[in-house]
Amino acid sequence: MSAQEPLQANVNVEGFDLANPPQGFVVDPFPYYDALLETAPVLRQPDGSVMLCRHSDLNRIYRDTTLYSSDKKAAFGPKFGVGSPLFEHHTTSLVFSDPPLHTRVRKIMTSALAPRALARMEPGLIKTVDYLLDEMAQLDQVDLIEDFASSIPIQIIGNLLDVPMEERGPLRDWSLAILGALEPSLTGEQLTAGQTAVTEFKAYLTDLIARRRAQPGDLESDVLTRLIMGEGADGSLSEIELIQNCIFILNAGHETTTNLIGNGLALLQDHPDQRELLLNSPELIKPAIEEMLRFRSPNQLGNRETTSEIEIGGLIIPKGTNLHLVIGAANRDPAVFDSPQRFDISRTPNRHLAFAGGPHICVGLTLARMEGWVAIGRFLARFPDFQILPGRIGGGRMRFRGYAKLPAVL
Repeated sequence: MSAQEPLQANVNVEGFDLANPPQGFVVDPFPYYDALLETAPVLRQPDGSVMLCRHSDLNRIYRDTTLYSSDKKAAFGPKFGVGSPLFEHHTTSLVFSDPPLHTRVRKIMTSALAPRALARMEPGLIKTVDYLLDEMAQLDQVDLIEDFASSIPIQIIGNLLDVPMEERGPLRDWSLAILGALEPSLTGEQLTAGQTAVTEFKAYLTDLIARRRAQPGDLESDVLTRLIMGEGADGSLSEIELIQNCIFILNAGHETTTNLIGNGLALLQDHPDQRELLLNSPELIKPAIEEMLRFRSPNQLGNRETTSEIEIGGLIIPKGTNLHLVIGAANRDPAVFDSPQRFDISRTPNRHLAFAGGPHICVGLTLARMEGWVAIGRFLARFPDFQILPGRIGGGRMRFRGYAKLPAVL
């Protein structure tokens, strides 16, 4: 029997405002997602944007690059300030761009993350995970985020761009500040931290790129050298495009994979029947990772902008409208998933949208899955009786769902 979420009290989503959500939404958005799916799956927001929660709507939008644009210049100008560091970054990186930039950058990354390249990376990933497991085994108490989950992707992505080991220290803090600025509403402190992080990150990468131009790396394994040379693309990137997409690779690969590993370990703690099933049937690790991605998607929100007037669910939506694609809700849509509130590591099929879809489907999805299989599989084999202690601290964000701290004994 798969573990079912406890029944939640009914919540009121009438007039729901993503920019000013109800108290408790950030901590536990899932009752609100369920209510939105049932009563308001297409919901206009006070600022004129529109929230979409149904799996079918998101799936269609992800695949249509004609009616729905990923370009965010109109939305991010007022939010960050036109020409600001955050504006420059988030309107130049892969995820918030349309062709031809998106096509050029994606071709480079896809060629660098081909199956043969990933197969070469796996031994290094296993070595990193086993080293962290050995280090944690010596401690009376650990933090599964700081001591494990966040350390894996920063090393793997650092290796991908061949960032010297001694220079990786600031990467996580820069990443958290830049991605934190994507929240639907920001404090002045968050905005300043994001702008500063982009500025410092750009300065670091400008120097790293200069060094790599002087001494190119191995095209087979060094994505930064491939980006510099435009390997696999139709034309090279400008210096700004190059820098901002290096920031994107480091940020996207770090935050989401950290959340996948942390969320996955927490779910196994909270659903002991599923943990026991995985311990007895370790071959289920791959469908288990898919269910972790569905049940607690590391990325809960996406966005698109309409390029023409459209109609969704009876609502007429003008051209130029910002759409909030609620991935966390779509992955609980009962039209697609049987008993969607149940965490079931043997669920199949599992057509979740944790990696989005269409031409913008996450370019690093195979790498992220591999990191999840190796990290959680080897952790559970080594520490089958681990216990997460009281004192979990959530990430405190809407767009990216994960933990800031997960204290545990092994």
